[in-house]
Amino acid sequence: MNMTRLLTATAFAAAGLVATQSALAYQAGDFYVRGGIAKSEVKDDNGRVAGGDLDVSDERGITYGLGYQFHDKLGVELNGSQDVEHDLALNGASIGSIDRRPVNLMLNYYPLGGTGSRVQPYAGAGLNYTHFNDETLSGLEVEESYGAAAQIGVDLALTDYLLVGAFANYANVDADVKLNGNDVGDAEIDPVTVGGGLTYRF
Repeated sequence: MNMTRLLTATAFAAAGLVATQSALAYQAGDFYVRGGIAKSEVKDDNGRVAGGDLDVSDERGITYGLGYQFHDKLGVELNGSQDVEHDLALNGASIGSIDRRPVNLMLNYYPLGGTGSRVQPYAGAGLNYTHFNDETLSGLEVEESYGAAAQIGVDLALTDYLLVGAFANYANVDADVKLNGNDVGDAEIDPVTVGGGLTYRF
């Protein structure tokens, strides 16, 4: 979790340096788009498949988001990432890879929204949808998953329109696994994704 500690320390340091300054950021009626990079760290125990222990690798990917503030302190956000390719192993032996595409619909709370503060922390909760594809093992199929999601983050306004930030989110991702059409177990991914990037507010 070195990346997690680094991003968290950077975010808090930036907040401390500029807390006394002000800029116009996050208020009712705002739209914004986000882009960045993040690392997804999956849980240690990834479930049982065909009588064996499944292992799923941690990976990095490009993230994106689109949001709307319907209130100074409340907004909705649709976010996700590009297809993330994870290596798969069963009882320590490689069985290929799979692509995971997560999409989250979140309700975010901004405690400093509407105040003009440069530092804008937020927390959100919502729903995750995860689609799996491009399984390299012949006959393997991992079903789509729906589950709860949560996130926290902080943005620092560089200008009235451009912000830099760091975030962490969690998604409950449990998916049925089939081999040649037969149920053979389930994959428990439950990724914690930590990253950073830029936000453009308009």
